Amino acid sequence: MSSPERAPAVRCDGLTRRYGERVALDAVSLTVAPGERLLLTGGNGAGKTTLLRVLATVLRPHAGEVAIDGHVLPRDARKVRPAIGYVGHEPLVYPALTARENLELYAALYGVGRERIEQVLELAGLNGRGADPAGELSRGLRQRLGLARAMLHSPSLLLLDEPTTGLDEDGRERLRGVLAAHRGAAVIATHEPDWFAGLEHGRLRLAAGKAA
Repeated sequence: MSSPERAPAVRCDGLTRRYGERVALDAVSLTVAPGERLLLTGGNGAGKTTLLRVLATVLRPHAGEVAIDGHVLPRDARKVRPAIGYVGHEPLVYPALTARENLELYAALYGVGRERIEQVLELAGLNGRGADPAGELSRGLRQRLGLARAMLHSPSLLLLDEPTTGLDEDGRERLRGVLAAHRGAAVIATHEPDWFAGLEHGRLRLAAGKAA
């Protein structure tokens, strides 16, 4: 007997999102299969960040339907949040806490053990900076910490908004490692599609948004 077909990691059908009278997402329809990597490109104002924030359950759609792993948003938002790793323009870390304390806080929310904390610190190249307050880290190192936080609970869907911003070459190598370690689907907004296209990490597809 064949196993049942898995639901798409992401499905959008006529997704619309507005800010006042300005339409940021206009009836967007797309599907991301399990394990697929979708690159979102387009100029500023193309709706890339808005789409990621809707998928991350931060924003609600105004029209259309959105589903993550078969769960419809926003109705099933609580069910899908544990499956999502999200890094936005800000890395969402607490500056007064050390890098390790930041991860310990999120680990407690997700029921993740200390061993996994050390694994993602190593993955992000922060194993020697775990005792440093996040507020004292450079922009690039905070970005790495955000990536470590997003990978902490081994999400099935990774959402990255311009993840190369602020990263030096070593940081980009660490990002390569994060993507190689991630076995699920990913939606990545980027102004550098060629950089991602050169990586070997699952099925890759490119989607261009409307210009600003």
